[in-house]
Amino acid sequence: MSRFRCPQSSFRWILNQLLCKNRLRVTYTPKGEDEIRRNMSAIRSTGNETEERLRRILHRRGLRYRVQRRDLPGRPDFVFPSARVAVFVDGDYWHGRILIEGGATALAERIRKNHEYWLPKIHRTVERDASNTAALTKLGWKVIRFWESDIKPDLEAAADHVEAIVRQRLALRNVQHRHPTR
Repeated sequence: MSRFRCPQSSFRWILNQLLCKNRLRVTYTPKGEDEIRRNMSAIRSTGNETEERLRRILHRRGLRYRVQRRDLPGRPDFVFPSARVAVFVDGDYWHGRILIEGGATALAERIRKNHEYWLPKIHRTVERDASNTAALTKLGWKVIRFWESDIKPDLEAAADHVEAIVRQRLALRNVQHRHPTR
């Protein structure tokens, strides 16, 4: 019989032996500013996986859209110009879901470092999102905002919601063009 007894997972057993209090101390070394900057700059502001998958589903259903219209407030993730529908797929952290649903205290608990920078930044993002939504609505656009984590498990339901609104607005637009009011 072997000198060492390995439970079901030998990797876990080895890791446990290495990390045992008296055997090996793993010390945490924080990332340097250059590495953090490099990581943060690699985070894409457009075209995340959830957004792209939602767009593909809508395209398969015959709906055509434009991506990142720069001439609209907030540069929506994608728009249906003829129906005047703007869609945003907001990331939970960056767009302040914790702040909106749990308040500033919940957000402060979640942020581990550099509170002085991140708290005001996320506050500004939430305010800017509300301002952009109001501006688009004032221009006659229907704004649809999704939290990424809400639609990720069931993109078909989100696509159903967008499709219903787009088709409804297109039908309404067609009726108004056929029977203009005098």
